[in-house]
Amino acid sequence: MLAAIIFAVTRLVEGIEVIGNPTGFFGETGTYLWVALLFALVNSIIGPIVRLLALPFVILTLGLFLLVINAAMLGLTAALSDRFTVDGFLAALFGGFLIALFSWIAELVLPLKVRGH
Repeated sequence: MLAAIIFAVTRLVEGIEVIGNPTGFFGETGTYLWVALLFALVNSIIGPIVRLLALPFVILTLGLFLLVINAAMLGLTAALSDRFTVDGFLAALFGGFLIALFSWIAELVLPLKVRGH
């Protein structure tokens, strides 16, 4: 699902681009899957540490600083991959917001049945 969300964000936000590899494993789709995996790893390993360290700013801004943290995670993902580019802070900020929004909508539309209900 995250790969599809990243695909949508690259179409909506100018300055965020996935450079597909048509000769790679699974073609261009594989590139989106790789970027989604890398973003998920960055967000799950480094994200909690950054959120904890930035907790005073998150509280002070009533949660709006989380958008800056999402932008930083997106920028870090772009820095780690040569197939994913983010041009500038505003593109990262808007892209991070859209990824969070689309992920939230996907959770509402496609609920996981893991909770035991």
